Order: sequence, then C-alpha cells, then structure tokens
Amino acid sequence: MDALLVLFLIVGLALKGGGVDNNVANSQALPFPCNGGMNSFGFCNMRLSIEKRVMDLVGRLTLDEKVSQLGTGAGAIPRLGIPAYQWGSEALHGVGPGTRFKPPVPSATSFPTVILSAASFNVSLWEAIGQAVSTEARAMYNVGLAGLTYWSPNVNIFRDPRWGRGHETPGEDPFLTSAYASSYVKGLQQADPSDPNRLKVAACCKHYTAYDLDNWNGIQRFTFDALVSQQDLADTYNPPFKSCVLDGNVASVMCSYNKINGVPSCADSNLLKGTVRGQWNLKGYIVSDCDSVDVLYNTQHYTATPEDAVCDVLKAGLDLDCGGFLGQHTKSAVMAGKVNESYIDQALMNNFRTLMRLGWFDGNPAKQQFGNLGPSDVCTDEHRELATEAARQGIVLLKNDKGTLPFAADKISSLAVVGPNADATETMIGNYAGVPCRYTSPLEGLTEYVPPLYAPGCANVLCAKSDLVDEAVQQARRADATVLVIGGNLSLEAEGLDRQSLLLPGYQEELVSQVAKASKGPVVLVIMSGGPFDITFAKHDENIKGILWVGYPGEAGGTAIADILFGKHNPSGKLPVTWYPQEFVDKVPMTNMNMRPDPSTGYPGRTHRFYTGETVYDFGEGLSYIQFNTTLDKGPKLVIVPIMNDTKHPCTASSCDTIPVRHTTCDDLSMDIHVDVQNTGSKDGSHVVFLFSTPPSKHQSDGAPKRQLVGFKKVHVNAGGKERVLFNVDVCKYLSIVDKTGNSHIPLGSHLLHIGDLQHFVSLQVGT
Repeated sequence: MDALLVLFLIVGLALKGGGVDNNVANSQALPFPCNGGMNSFGFCNMRLSIEKRVMDLVGRLTLDEKVSQLGTGAGAIPRLGIPAYQWGSEALHGVGPGTRFKPPVPSATSFPTVILSAASFNVSLWEAIGQAVSTEARAMYNVGLAGLTYWSPNVNIFRDPRWGRGHETPGEDPFLTSAYASSYVKGLQQADPSDPNRLKVAACCKHYTAYDLDNWNGIQRFTFDALVSQQDLADTYNPPFKSCVLDGNVASVMCSYNKINGVPSCADSNLLKGTVRGQWNLKGYIVSDCDSVDVLYNTQHYTATPEDAVCDVLKAGLDLDCGGFLGQHTKSAVMAGKVNESYIDQALMNNFRTLMRLGWFDGNPAKQQFGNLGPSDVCTDEHRELATEAARQGIVLLKNDKGTLPFAADKISSLAVVGPNADATETMIGNYAGVPCRYTSPLEGLTEYVPPLYAPGCANVLCAKSDLVDEAVQQARRADATVLVIGGNLSLEAEGLDRQSLLLPGYQEELVSQVAKASKGPVVLVIMSGGPFDITFAKHDENIKGILWVGYPGEAGGTAIADILFGKHNPSGKLPVTWYPQEFVDKVPMTNMNMRPDPSTGYPGRTHRFYTGETVYDFGEGLSYIQFNTTLDKGPKLVIVPIMNDTKHPCTASSCDTIPVRHTTCDDLSMDIHVDVQNTGSKDGSHVVFLFSTPPSKHQSDGAPKRQLVGFKKVHVNAGGKERVLFNVDVCKYLSIVDKTGNSHIPLGSHLLHIGDLQHFVSLQVGT
C-alpha cells in the first residue's frame, strides 16, 4: 500500500476546516461581488449556467470597463458592485508571493522546491501537497489576504543543467513532468471531483513553451529566439502543458517571454488558439508572463506600434496581460480599427468564466464550500509533517561506501556539522516562497540526534578562502563523524540567473577535500542545490563515505536530512535530472535547443532520453538502505495494433516499420505489466519502480529516444514482505515515437522494456 494514503487522510482533516475561530473575520467588510443590493444582476444569479452569467456580465460593461479588466490588477467597477481583483499569486511549493502575510495569517507551510518533491516519484504525494497548499490559500482568501488565482506550477523541461530556474520544475523527463503537472494541478484545483466546473483555487501551468534560458552569457530570456524542431516540441517541450490541460483540467496556461522559431509565444496563434485552446480545449484563460506584451513591442520590436502588439496577442488567443500594456493601448487599438471589440469580449469571457468557477461571483465566501477555512487551517501540524515527509521521500542517496549510513546515534558522541549550508534556513525554501511557519535547519535537525560541533567553513556558498576552513578542519578532527552541507543558493541559480559552471562554487571543493582528509571518522557530503554539480572528485574520494542530494528541502528540511542520515527513514528518492560532467557545459551552448544528438557536429544530445556522453550520475539513480528485489509476474509478448476501419490500409498487405497513431484505434490499446517487489531487509521502506521502453533499433536514425520512461510507481513494502505493482501502458501515448514533422507513429517490431535489471521484449504487430 502507498505510504502516502495515510497522509491523504491527514490532509483530509485540514480540508474540512471547522471551529468557531475559522469563520471569516469581518466577512461583511471584505470586498466581494454580488453582495447586498448588488445581487439582482444576472451574473449574480447562481441558478443560471456559468455561460449565461458570464455573457450577462460582459454585456453590461462599457469599453473602458472592459479594458480595465485585461491586466493583472483588474480595476473595480463600482456601479456593478465589482471590487478590484489581483490575478497574480504564486503557489509553487506553498502559498507564496502575491498574497499578504500578516495577522491573522503571518506565515504558511513551505514545502520543498519542486525538483526535490519530484524526486520522490510519488504521484499521491504531489496531489496531497497541492491539496494542503490550496487549503491554506482558501483560508487566507477568506480573511482577505489572498486571491484565488495562482500561477503555478512551472512545468518547463529542465533541459540544461545551468538553468537557474530548474529547481522550480519537476525535472528533465516529459513523462515525469506531465505526471507531476496533472497531479499537482488536481490537488490545487479540485473542489469536487464529480464537478469539474468548480474550482478550489485556479492553477496555471507555465511557461508555454520551450522556455528554459534566463540569462546566460548576455543572452536574455526577453529576447531569446528558441529554434525548436517540431519533433522536439511535440515529444519534449509541449507534453507537460498538454497533460495540464487534458489530464489536470487546468484553469490557465501562461505563455512565455521568448520567441519560438521567430514568433513570440504570446503572439503565436498556432500555439495559443490553435493548440492550447483548439486541440487541447482549454476551458480557462491564457495569461502572459509578466510584461511579455510590453517586451514584445519595446524590447523584441516585433510590431511597429503598440496597437499592433495588442492586435497580435488578442487575435492569437491571449486573454490576460500580466502587466499594464493592454490596459494602456487596447482602447486606442479599437479606435484605430485594428482590434474588433469581440476579441476583448472573448478574452473577458475566458477570464470571468474562471472566476465564476471559483465562486468569486457567488457572494459572501463564508457561505460557500470552503467558507469555514481560516487561520487555524494554516501551518497545521499535519501540513508541516507533510512538508517533512515530502523532503524525506525526495532526498537521494548517491553514495554509501561499506554501509556507512545510516549513522547509529548511540555510537557517535560528537558530530562535526560543517559547510556553508549547514545552518541554512532561507536557502532551504528556494524561490517563489512565502513566509515559512518556522525553519528547521540541518544543524538543528542533527542536534536532535547527537551533540554537534558546528563550523561553517565558508562565509557563504560562494566560499572565499579564509580561516573558516581551518576551523572546519579542526572540528572534523575532533568528531566521531562529519557531515558536510554544501551546494548552492539563489545567489548561484535563480530566476534571471543561469549558471556558468557545474563545479562547486569558490573554495567549496577544497573545503570538502581538506575536511574529508582530516576527519577522524566517516564523512558524509550533503549537497543542497536545485541543479546538478560535477562532484566526480567526491564520488571517487575514499575519505567520503556517503553522498546525499537534498535539493532545497523546504522549511522542515533539517528534520528530513537528519532522519535520513540516522536511519529513521529509508532513502527512496531518485534523481529527476542527469548529472553531467563539467566538460558538457564547456562544449555545449545553452542556446542549442535540440534534444537529439548530432554525430556530424559532436553534439551529444540532452537528457537521459538522448544524451550520448559520460555522466556523473544518471537520471533515476538513487540508493537505499534496504535491498529490494523485483520480478516480472505478467507481461505480454505480443500486442496487436488494430488499423482503423480500413482493410485496404497498406500495412495489411505488406510489411510496415511504423503505423501513424491517427490510423489506429487507441481507446483500448494498452498492455498490463505486473511486477512483484520484495523487501529482503529487516526494516519497512519505500521503493520506486521504473518502467522504461526502448523502441526497435531501426528507428534510432529517425530520432527515436534510446529509452523513454513509460511508467513509475512508488510502493511501500514491509520488512520481508512483497507488493505487486501494476502498470497499464497506453500504447499510442507511450510506445509511440514522434517524427520530424511532429506526428506520432507506433514503431512495429520488438520493443524492449526495462524494469530495474529486468528486461522483457514485447512485439507490436498490425492487425484488423
């Protein structure tokens, strides 16, 4: 049974709210539409359909009033009783910027940054975090400290290890990122799973699309033109956004700053109106990244006039401007005849439809579904424990020589805790964070197990050489064991700041080597970072017995780190990104968007799906204190791919290498894989089972991945016990490959399935 089912029950308690102190404070004084004498308007009539209410509202607005609603700070419309509304808030890994932290809610639970939560490979955990965050968001809304529209999650692919915002994302793999996206969105949004029209809060998947460069070698995200093949768009960059809309029913998609093949994302009709609104049928609104429309005109110089910029983005399908550009120039665009007012009406209908689904036009929030949530539902013990559990499940054990870990507290009388992140607090919560309930630093967490000898070793992560190194060496000489907590922070990797190197910054490598050489007892390296480092030196240093990667582990990160090091919790996290050597970034420009290798130029490709070079650690790596054995219980050897109602199809008369997905009946085309996982250890623990697929080798020349992730499950197995893991693989979605035109085909022939060390061949053949 999934260990997180228990946590679902815990979070469920927080969802219920309750108690007199949870009632909305001074609810009659809070600004909300459809209150008192204003509720006679049609848009306030809850007996009407959302569509009719939206049409009634838009039909009442003057042009000036309409224009006032196109920006992030939507203006008040006093004559209709509509207050101002602030659209932009963040909920990346907790209630964050855009909300106000002050009494009665001065803080909120800060979960690990997304990259570490993703390393848990636990779908139910991601949804549980989303539920907890939306509960706290609703509680803050009810007391007038927050809105209902949150521009999270970030589901861009972590394509290049230097990207400063990689830690905001679930990693490099489109299958993983898609699963995270839909799960977290469901956790945030679902008010009632049986009614997809109602929202608890509105999520937003960003930044669409091919956005993964901020500021590298003077190249800025605002002007970068991402040259992307249709093949890479279809099978790498766009799938997470597709999953957000189709699987998560997300309320919003945010278009990015950058151009894609010469056209700014927010002005690309094919991407917005054609794909997001058309093919995927988004039921919400499309918003620009902040000031993207202004950037399109003033920085990219894409249009000749501001009015042309307004015309381009509204016709492309943009509904809301994060910024003031549309508010300043839309009316003049209408007066000049460049924009028909119907485009504005359609945008406003998409925006207002979202607010209707949230209940913003349903009157007093205290009388609505989540009206009983309040301050006591924020920073609860249950939510803080969930934040701790998320960090525990994500932490990745990369090295454990001779079973050095876990430490035995009764055999260690003193522990040297050194390094620039040893007493980290703010570093642990990364960016887009709110005000945490409280911090537990690594030093504080380890103190619960054994008395520490603390020395920072460096003044900060940039780590200039100083006498602090000598102090750290002396502490290591005295202690029975040493924990070195090093890595990065937002001064190294952040929005607007990409890295230049994968090596540890400053004097950190020398600090590690000197401390490891001098230490009296075993040394364990703890790396706190969003992106990967080239730590080849530590991997092969015999003095360093253990290595942990802990991401940015959230407000309770210190507790989680200590629990892993001392064996209270078995490490089960797996790397969601490839760890490259420094030579990769020395040779590969960040501006190269191609996923696939190019042997003619020596370009090695990117991510575990295509990269052909050496690695420091691979995607999916992660050790355990427990031995788990996997065996295949069930797996087909043959799958028949039916041809859609066409007995004259050429593949029925002659041999075909592939068949287009559009020529097959995909609804029931799937295969079941059953895997048994046995815990041979003496302690309970969790294990991640990966299912990878390698298509027939003949398709490698067509750009097929060398392997692709088609399933994963996290399973909790009691000591000595066995659990069965069930995979149902959609053949059309996950065993297909994308050609150079962006179309999907099913390769016929023998596919190799990988499950740990297990290998199983399944043959795909056509039939009628």
